[in-house]
Amino acid sequence: MVSPMGLLAVLGCCSLLLSLFSCSPVASFVWGSRLRAKNDRPILGVLAQESKYNKFQKFGSSYIAASYVKFLESAGARVVPIRLKLSDEEYDKIFQSINGILYPGGGASLVTSEYSRVAKIFYNKAIEANDKGDYFLVWGTCLGHELLSYLTSGKVLLSRTNTDGFALPLNFTTEAVKGSRLFKNFPDDILQTLATKPVTSNFHHWSLSKQNFTENKELRSFYKILTTNTYGGLECISTMEAYEYPIYGVQWHPEKSQFEWKDSPGIPHFPSAVRVAYYMADFLVNEARKSLHRFPSKDEELKALIYNYAPVFTGASSVFQQIYFFD
Repeated sequence: MVSPMGLLAVLGCCSLLLSLFSCSPVASFVWGSRLRAKNDRPILGVLAQESKYNKFQKFGSSYIAASYVKFLESAGARVVPIRLKLSDEEYDKIFQSINGILYPGGGASLVTSEYSRVAKIFYNKAIEANDKGDYFLVWGTCLGHELLSYLTSGKVLLSRTNTDGFALPLNFTTEAVKGSRLFKNFPDDILQTLATKPVTSNFHHWSLSKQNFTENKELRSFYKILTTNTYGGLECISTMEAYEYPIYGVQWHPEKSQFEWKDSPGIPHFPSAVRVAYYMADFLVNEARKSLHRFPSKDEELKALIYNYAPVFTGASSVFQQIYFFD
């Protein structure tokens, strides 16, 4: 692990080196010249998942917590819900029309759920597209982070942890210090906050241990570990990014500090926690801006947006303040 002050010093040097290196013709990701293009009207998909509580079945068979939608909107993006009962042709059309996808947290199975099945469709399309120079973001939060580890490795490698309802600082790795895409442009005070204050919301029962990650060839060759957290003596991955693709996973919830109000010590609302959330959303949406996917027509775009659905207030009986439901 890296000390907070050491992290800031080295990240500053690495940011300068990366800036110089990015100007060299030798420096390029597989995405090539598309990195120079910018899309100022980014649209991200948010994946729905099965509604597991009977009390909500009357509203719909699947859902998306509204906090994920607001999180993306807060940084200048719009959202398309990715519903679970569409055809392969419809999923392909959506993929060609959106600029990235977010896999949210929740309680669905990594193996048998429709959430996992549809996530795999978009994951495979994203890998194929990026290999051809077509930039497409994939982001996983909490369950979505765990799902990425399954989609990449083909195995469930999680360990049971007591991590439901805790706010924690992050332990940055030397890999993050060497120059992560996610953190390299964060202000020093935000990095200091992340490294020293309990600003990351953790609401999960399973975690990907560093040992399981390191022992799996697919994971260690695909992802860079950016941060870890230790639970009951078990060091686990809390933030990761792919080496060669715009694919990111966070075990924690950056959207909760701004938009969820469950009375829990696991959701910090103090100003620095809210600032962290903003910078996370800003990074995510700026990654989506690098995609030039678009809808075939303005009419199709408008019909696909989540504005066509009304969220239900569920704060009195749910961990979420508002939820979008779908059939």
